[in-house]
Amino acid sequence: MEVDNRFGEEYAGRYVFAEISWAKRSRIIQRHTRYHPITGQVLNADYVAIQAETIWASLREQPKHEPITLERLLSEGDDGVPIELGELFSRTVNRLNGVSLEETRFLSEPSADGSRIQRSRSSASARSSVGHRGSLKGSQPRRFKSS
Repeated sequence: MEVDNRFGEEYAGRYVFAEISWAKRSRIIQRHTRYHPITGQVLNADYVAIQAETIWASLREQPKHEPITLERLLSEGDDGVPIELGELFSRTVNRLNGVSLEETRFLSEPSADGSRIQRSRSSASARSSVGHRGSLKGSQPRRFKSS
């Protein structure tokens, strides 16, 4: 993507983004999201940090004076990236990485109503280990009550 000087001379130039792996994106989300240990409901998520790290992980090339850093993407002060440029990068990276409109809304609008529930990693792991109970000698399978 070529950026002209409408965001300032400092940001003008060529930016190249590449798709990141599913594993990398999942790790970024997990690092900045806290889930309820039983229900898997999202307790807290730093959506700005998730998007900034996704942009940073996707960025492969930028102008020689390297105006974009993770710190600048995360900055809330005058030394941060201009809003419109950050939004342009977000749209580009979301399209590139196959982020759906629903996921984009999820990242843009933190939920206060608690209606967005995700499975916790522990419940998914417990469910997927059902078929492998016999492989650990002497281990008793855990019993979970469902509510």
